[in-house]
Amino acid sequence: MTEHIYIALGSNLSAPGFNTPAETLEAAISALMAASLPIIRRSDIWLTEPVPVSDQPWFANAVIETASEDEPGILMQRLHRLEADFERVRSTPNAARTLDLDLIDYAGRLSQTGDNGPNLPHPRLQDRAFVLLPLQEIAPDWVHPLSGKAISDLIAALDSSQKAIRI
Repeated sequence: MTEHIYIALGSNLSAPGFNTPAETLEAAISALMAASLPIIRRSDIWLTEPVPVSDQPWFANAVIETASEDEPGILMQRLHRLEADFERVRSTPNAARTLDLDLIDYAGRLSQTGDNGPNLPHPRLQDRAFVLLPLQEIAPDWVHPLSGKAISDLIAALDSSQKAIRI
């Protein structure tokens, strides 16, 4: 079982049956547990402005730490199926969505798309307050596997215009 797997969750549209994006995230976390992905740690929910800034509703975001026997590509397929269960529609990049599940880091593994799986670590995580702030909450000593930078340094380097509120 591989540990120290981090998954970012986001929602800015309520999935059917839920009143808010935050409720959608709570249900998604429960669904991950039901799918045999243990929740080792989980962040609070953060409200964040869309990136890039747009007229879309703000997002509810969180990060979980889990463990899995699945290889990254298989795990990503499972995450995409869960997104579909929450009626995620993939249209244009950065479109509003009921649920977004991103594999952020898989135990420090490095891989590119050509390696038959997702890019690891997630290629834009260092630019996103909505990932770094909740990740720091559950893994304050996390270090970016590619750059070697501490999470506190990555947060300090963020564009200060990114708005995030911990709820």
